[in-house]
Amino acid sequence: MADRLNARIETPGEYYAYAAALLVYKSGSPYNKIPQALKYNYNISAGRRFARLLGLKLAEAAHFADVDLVVPVPLHWTRKFRRGYNQAEVLAREVARVLDVPCAPRALRRCRRTRTQTRLSVEDKARNVASAFRAANRPARSVRHILLVDDVFTTGATLTAAFLALRRAYPLPVRISVAALSAVL
Repeated sequence: MADRLNARIETPGEYYAYAAALLVYKSGSPYNKIPQALKYNYNISAGRRFARLLGLKLAEAAHFADVDLVVPVPLHWTRKFRRGYNQAEVLAREVARVLDVPCAPRALRRCRRTRTQTRLSVEDKARNVASAFRAANRPARSVRHILLVDDVFTTGATLTAAFLALRRAYPLPVRISVAALSAVL
């Protein structure tokens, strides 16, 4: 596991508490097909299987021992409707199950439809998802450490935009970490 992977990616004024990924996404790697199979080929069982591995690795890491809420990066409702599911939610639910903590798929919503990020430059990715997320009202329960989950960590633009939305609803001292099935180095 790429522990603390890209943890130095800065959000305005602060860093993610921790960042982790199960797989390193490299050109030509056979692992590249895993997130693609989940996202585009409806292979939810493979997504769950690898999310379980991610959850087990996170459970072994002291950095993630106090995670008490798992939040998936949401899709816009139109994309979720077309696809039939949110791949990040599939992953987040399994990770939460392994960590034995609640999963909150409605803690964030994508309030603006964005273009696909696959062919955008780093700067265009950041602009594309800026202010695309809104946090729901805070739950009544106390939260100290949130784990934000997505399928792929490339430039960090999507996770940063989602992080900022969560941060507005959950100010410090709540820590927010990120985890992805795979990450590009």
